[in-house]
Amino acid sequence: MLKLAAKMLRHRKGSAVATLLALTVGVVLLTSMGILVESGLRFEAVPQRYAAADVVVAYREITVTSPNDQEKVAVQLPEGGTVPASMVERLRQVPGVATVVGDTSVTAILPNGAATGHGWGSTVLTPYRLATGAEPKGDKEVALDERLAGSVVPGDEVPILVGGTASVYRVSGLVRDAGPRPGSDASPAVFFTDEHAAAVYPRQGQVDAVGVIAEPGASSAALVADVRELATEAGVKVHAGTERGQLEQSADLAASALLINLGTVFGGFVGLLVMFAVAGTIGLAVRHRRRDLALLRAVAATPGQIARLILTEVGLLSLLSIVIGVPSGWFATRWVRGELVDRGFIPNTFPFSGGALTAAAVVGATMAVAVGAALIAARRTVLIRPTEALGEIAVESSRNSKIRLFVGFVTLAGAIYLTTLTTTQKGTAALGTALGMLFALVLAVALLAPWINRVAARLLGPVLRAVWGDSGYLAAANLRANAQGMVTVLTALVLTVGLGGSIWFLQDNLERQSVTQNRAGMLAQHTMSSATSLPETALAEIREIPGVVAATGVRNTSILLGGGKEGGGAQAIDPDGVEHTMDLQVRSGSLADLRGPAMAVSALQADSNGWKVGDQAEVWLGDGTPVTLRIVAIYGRGIAFGDFTVTKDVIAGHTASAGYERILVRSEPGTDITTALADVTDRHPGSAVTSTAGLTSQLANDLAFSAWLNKLLMGIMIGYAALAAANTMVMAALTRGRELASLRMVGVTRKQVKRMVHAEQSGLLGVSLLIGGSIAALTLVSVVRTITGQSVPYVPPLGWVSIVGGTTLLALLTTVLPIARLLRVPPIAGIGVKE
Repeated sequence: MLKLAAKMLRHRKGSAVATLLALTVGVVLLTSMGILVESGLRFEAVPQRYAAADVVVAYREITVTSPNDQEKVAVQLPEGGTVPASMVERLRQVPGVATVVGDTSVTAILPNGAATGHGWGSTVLTPYRLATGAEPKGDKEVALDERLAGSVVPGDEVPILVGGTASVYRVSGLVRDAGPRPGSDASPAVFFTDEHAAAVYPRQGQVDAVGVIAEPGASSAALVADVRELATEAGVKVHAGTERGQLEQSADLAASALLINLGTVFGGFVGLLVMFAVAGTIGLAVRHRRRDLALLRAVAATPGQIARLILTEVGLLSLLSIVIGVPSGWFATRWVRGELVDRGFIPNTFPFSGGALTAAAVVGATMAVAVGAALIAARRTVLIRPTEALGEIAVESSRNSKIRLFVGFVTLAGAIYLTTLTTTQKGTAALGTALGMLFALVLAVALLAPWINRVAARLLGPVLRAVWGDSGYLAAANLRANAQGMVTVLTALVLTVGLGGSIWFLQDNLERQSVTQNRAGMLAQHTMSSATSLPETALAEIREIPGVVAATGVRNTSILLGGGKEGGGAQAIDPDGVEHTMDLQVRSGSLADLRGPAMAVSALQADSNGWKVGDQAEVWLGDGTPVTLRIVAIYGRGIAFGDFTVTKDVIAGHTASAGYERILVRSEPGTDITTALADVTDRHPGSAVTSTAGLTSQLANDLAFSAWLNKLLMGIMIGYAALAAANTMVMAALTRGRELASLRMVGVTRKQVKRMVHAEQSGLLGVSLLIGGSIAALTLVSVVRTITGQSVPYVPPLGWVSIVGGTTLLALLTTVLPIARLLRVPPIAGIGVKE
């Protein structure tokens, strides 16, 4: 059987190469995506900051209920949670504990770069050791990381900006990172005295984490159990062993989360796309071999033998595609990794590991899809009597399964349900549902394609005859007769148009809305920003400048929601005069009521959660603190200004840094306040003043940069869909040699044949563009309306021209060129070629 299968493939080079191409590219994509996910899952952060601690008590995530209330989901805290400082004394009473240290972290800006400030007492938990000099003794002394020292030696003085205030510190000593990964991606450290570190820490009465060192010989299990009991009472979590590495604030951990999210969001859709393409290509290849299979049946081959032959052929092609595709996928992953590193998405230190599990999964998935598609395509030829098989290959069967029709309508109903579901979701949830809707619609088209082709052929018949005459008549007849055979081609074209016309433009709409809303809603002309924070005194000074109409301090943070709903970005502001500096496009309520425990929310969040003005919303702040806030206003410009707006008092003590990130300043028309603002910045080192117009331009550049990854993945999906479409159309065209030769034998000229093919392609392309364009428009409108609130999505001027023109060019090239090759064969020779 193996030898026969190899001979069959050798004599069917065209379909074999097409099938191998679809399989191999699919394996490359799946392998590359799988290695990204596997690397993220395999990554284990090495304890660095708390390497010397046996147990660390921290609060870095909260557990919320999923939408169906069936499971609990852990959500990382954007601001990093805290532990009550009282836990330090309580943990000292635990038997077997030798040392307990509360650790705090603040951002510090030095002449040589940024650092993280800690108390000197925390060095017992860390890999830092004194290299030269002494520990800090007073509030104006500091020990510097050698990476920041440069030419500074103990005894020198350096300016350090902490909490918006710059002070000069005397360097008492230099410390060196002696941990398992010296010079890792973690930021350099600066050590103050414990008292001064507590004074500059913005969350008074709290600490970032508590490290516990056990006494020599103490039972590790007993210690962890006792500490966990106290931690559970306080609502915090215990980290021991390798779990301590999860507390590292490193770029490697962020990269791990990025790769996992990337794979889970896009990996499933790439898998669906590969399944569509591979199944369609193999199904078409097997279908075009019905004559071979029927003849084998006629010479006494049993159904089992035919099935084994098909399985052997597909298995050989699948194995070859795996041999080529898995190593190629590994090299493709290396290229992707290099691009991600170059653009700053992941650090160069992040290890890409694994691949064995990915390869096993890809092998299993590839074989299952290939074998399943082949058996489904050949099932009727295999099961019916040999004489019936020979009869059916002569004329295209018009019979179709009622089960297929029923499943097609059920799939269509499911897609319609997903369409309504997108209106109740937002963000990545809405995007995921919309992509699911897109694939469900394409699947419905694939199932219903025979009926769609027949109806389209009848409707297009008069048009084709009017435009192409006798050739149009032949084209309409061919479309009706070959309705079943053109299913794969229609599906591939619809998938290409649907993907290209929807997901590619989603990112353009998000970028455009962000910039448009920011430009329209920004009433201030100037913004003063700082690398750490700006104190209240800076805001007060700006408001005293003659000619200043209003000044609004802003700090970005996050609000978390329960019930599996997605939270969002929040801006905490000083509400005095906010109506003069930003226009949030308030639709109901008033920002004047933004006082005390209150918040304004975007229309998208209000619609998603069923909120209205006056409701009480139970949410979590960025550090995991539960609060109940009254809804006082609903606004429309949430993409540019955040989904939530609260006062500075709501988040006071609940963010990693105090003060404001920026201050928006509006002046009277014709008043020049740049000199006065420059004086304020001089009094607050580390700050700078720019125009809000320049800020909007920078926002556009930042969005375009961050969108690169999404567009890369979308481009890969669209490119593979186009490849699958080209593959199937070339295969379909090259199998028409006998048909075209028969037409020429009865007097049809080459010119008429070409016109007939052009008419067929025009009809099929028109139907594909209509259906695919409708699916793309429905997907794009659903997501854009849900995320941006706009009913009409933005499509770049050349967008639809590129989609329609590219699809048309693809269809013409992959059909006209193969047909031209067939027409060069004399009819008498072509009548005897293989099907």
